[in-house]
Amino acid sequence: MLPHHQKSLGRDWTAPWENLQRCCWNRHISSCMRWPGHYSRAPYPYFSSRHFSLNWRPPCLFESRTQFQYWNWRPDNLSQTSLIHLSSYIMNSEGDEPSSKRRKHQGTIKRHWEYICNHNKEKTKILGDKNDDPICEDSENKFDFSVMSYNILSQDLLEDNSHLYKHCQRPVLHWSFRFPNILKEIKHFDADVLCLQEVQEDHYGTEIRPSLESLGYHCEYKMRTGRKPDGCAICFKHSKFSLISVNPVEFYRRDVPLLDRDNVGLVLLLQPKIPSTASPAICVANTHLLYNPRRGDIKLTQLAMLLAEISSVAHQKDGSFCPIVMCGDFNSVPGSPLYSFIKEGKLNYEGLAIGKVSGQEQSSRGQRILSIPIWPPNLGISQNCVYEVQQVPKVEKTDSDLTQTQLDKTEVLVTAEKLSSKLQHHFSLSSVYSHYFPDTGIPEVTTCHSRSAITVDYIFYSAEKEGVAGQPGAEVALVGGLKLLARLSLLTEQDLWTVNGLPNENNSSDHLPLLAKFRLEL
Repeated sequence: MLPHHQKSLGRDWTAPWENLQRCCWNRHISSCMRWPGHYSRAPYPYFSSRHFSLNWRPPCLFESRTQFQYWNWRPDNLSQTSLIHLSSYIMNSEGDEPSSKRRKHQGTIKRHWEYICNHNKEKTKILGDKNDDPICEDSENKFDFSVMSYNILSQDLLEDNSHLYKHCQRPVLHWSFRFPNILKEIKHFDADVLCLQEVQEDHYGTEIRPSLESLGYHCEYKMRTGRKPDGCAICFKHSKFSLISVNPVEFYRRDVPLLDRDNVGLVLLLQPKIPSTASPAICVANTHLLYNPRRGDIKLTQLAMLLAEISSVAHQKDGSFCPIVMCGDFNSVPGSPLYSFIKEGKLNYEGLAIGKVSGQEQSSRGQRILSIPIWPPNLGISQNCVYEVQQVPKVEKTDSDLTQTQLDKTEVLVTAEKLSSKLQHHFSLSSVYSHYFPDTGIPEVTTCHSRSAITVDYIFYSAEKEGVAGQPGAEVALVGGLKLLARLSLLTEQDLWTVNGLPNENNSSDHLPLLAKFRLEL
């Protein structure tokens, strides 16, 4: 309780500095309060009066919650000498952050379009009105379209992991506040294809799908197979595409002990709507891989299953693949073995520590090495990340059968093939983003909360690569595949902490939306 001699102004309250300090210092809240002039490097952001709205509700700091839970906080009634700074615990994966990264001011995130021109030379344009966005144009010999990948943060997952969002004011974490902001972003960027992760099932049915359908989208959804009620959605505009096939991918397999996690993927085959020209279909894939940094074996197997489905869906009669866009939250950082496998199409994982696959774990101490092979044969997926065709050998009536030596030789060859530590896939995939700012080398980030600020979200696309030294992720299509026209810029960790990280008052997920414009040459 507050001291009895506190000053009361109607439904507002104030108390002298000494009384508040005496009341709170020896209680548990002393670990989450920061008094002016003390603990300059304590891991807590602090707020002055300008950070509180007049209707802000204080957390339960006192013994009687009911007495104060509906009272308004009026910081203007406190004198300068009695101002307290309420804060929430904040840390990142490398430990406590200095105060320079804590909340500095409110504002909006400034992002701009980066145009990808011929010969990989880039020019930028500050994002302003919608009319300033790069325009996708269709003609007889080209088809332009835009793709957004966005982890919108499931409300259930937010509440289950509330320790990641202690830097946020509670009102900005409510779904009733967050969804209008998310929908506003989707409306503003007006992408032709949306790949959404952490889409909560009940919100999808009652709000997300109806809202997107009213904007001209057709929506497909795949929920996770376990208890967590979120999943992946791919939505596309009726005016740009028609649906050829829907192919959900479940990473949980009851008969494979390794695959005991409930992550999913979704693969759609879309037909561009071009009146006068027959165009190839476009394969769009979306996934959210396992988070656990120490289970790289599961991550790689889930990725292999997704690639196998993409290979099956995108395969054309002439043996080639139609253009591919693969989006999602891969829970892996740039340069990690998993990321490199996607971009380079090959990975030799012999001797690789299981926790090093995604690059999230800094220490490999005590970690086991990936087994060879990673997944068992009964999964039905080869080391080339395609579905294995179960062929029954033909038995021909001849004068002599196979000798035992021949049978033994065949068995040895099969065993040697299955024990290979080399993974491959046959797609030529580039990343839309470069992951580092070219002028400074500072990393881009796609997610930022109390414990980390890193890149885990990607848009990969199929392209005939023309590698340019020093510009990863800036490859363009030469013949076939897709050409990257433009991308919405990302930000640094420091940029995001100037608006108190994610989520905040204007950005209602702990991830940033990724956005790219592509051209399909016909």
